[in-house]
Amino acid sequence: QVQLVESGGGLVQPGGSLRLSCAASGSISKIDAANWYRQAPGNQRELVAGIDSGDSTNYADSVKGRFTISRDYAKNMVYLQMNNLKPEDTAVYYCNIGIMYSGNYGVYWGQGTQVTVSS
Repeated sequence: QVQLVESGGGLVQPGGSLRLSCAASGSISKIDAANWYRQAPGNQRELVAGIDSGDSTNYADSVKGRFTISRDYAKNMVYLQMNNLKPEDTAVYYCNIGIMYSGNYGVYWGQGTQVTVSS
């Protein structure tokens, strides 16, 4: 059984920073490609940032230069560093990770963590 647990969300003022963490647990051999998505009320879930198995990263235009995705293989963790946050970044953020475990491969989602940017 594989689980993803996100943390690090909260309330922050415009211009502030947060670091989201996504911890993968279970009988994991290796974490693979990972993404962060977000969904604001009334909106579709959108891709914010991704990192592939070769460590190439991609970002939504709206967050380029402000957000950074990273991965720690040893700890089975994925992070999203968010700087210079704006009110329009307010959303529930979800991690999504490809995971190799017990000879299988699956793509898993976290439960989401709320980020609110407001003064």
